[in-house]
Amino acid sequence: MKLLRYGEAGFEKPGLLDADGTIRDLSGHVADIGAKVLEPTSLAALAKLDPKALPAVAGTPRIGPCVGGVGKFICIGLNYSDHAAETGSAVPPEPIVFMKANSAIVGPNDDVLIPRGSEKTDWEVELAVVIGKTAKYVSQADALDYVAGYCIAHDVSERAFQVERKGQWTKGKSCDTFGPIGPWLVTKDEVADPQDLGIWLKVNGETMQDGSTKTMVYGVAYLVSYLSQFMSLHPGDIIATGTPAGVGMGKKPPRFLKPGDVVELGVAGLGTQRQKFRPDS
Repeated sequence: MKLLRYGEAGFEKPGLLDADGTIRDLSGHVADIGAKVLEPTSLAALAKLDPKALPAVAGTPRIGPCVGGVGKFICIGLNYSDHAAETGSAVPPEPIVFMKANSAIVGPNDDVLIPRGSEKTDWEVELAVVIGKTAKYVSQADALDYVAGYCIAHDVSERAFQVERKGQWTKGKSCDTFGPIGPWLVTKDEVADPQDLGIWLKVNGETMQDGSTKTMVYGVAYLVSYLSQFMSLHPGDIIATGTPAGVGMGKKPPRFLKPGDVVELGVAGLGTQRQKFRPDS
């Protein structure tokens, strides 16, 4: 299934994308695409529905973040060896873990705001994992049993805030609108192998990132298991798994986003995103 949320920001309704690309309204069955709906029994009930029997949504509504009420937005840094190399960093001996504020979450095609004082706003396309049941001390062998599905995340980053100023990375990752997710949450039964997905990003039509999840240092199962040793993962939590080479800070000379730039990105089977960048007011 491809689950989504559509409508005005803050008032999104739950939906399902059918095989013909039509949005179907799920409001008669669930209140939102959030923690309770992502649990295995709830997803199984939705899977039994006939999409053609659900009301079709007219027009082209705004697509919101594909998960509502996200509990934790956990990110993994330097998880592709080519990206580590372009930043001049060593491949980490354990996953680098940081958090992205939930207030950064927006829809996949919403404008992204370049924060005040920013000169180094950068792009990062990522495969995101959506947790479907509580995971605590789970093994790597069992880890995918705790996954509800996958989506695209754009881990927008302000490099000066992140790297050049003192403290942790979170402040360079959490500016308002720096966390577009969606357009859909694709349930795991439709993703044969999360470690074999093409992943790409363009700026103003120019390809900047063109990679594959094959080259992750730490794969999805490892990350779910690893994180569950330190914290419980709950339904609706999101894990952004890192980005391949091609980010702005790795260019020679470095290249960063400016007002008016348009970024398009995608992961095979998970749809695409498109954002226009503009100054924060």
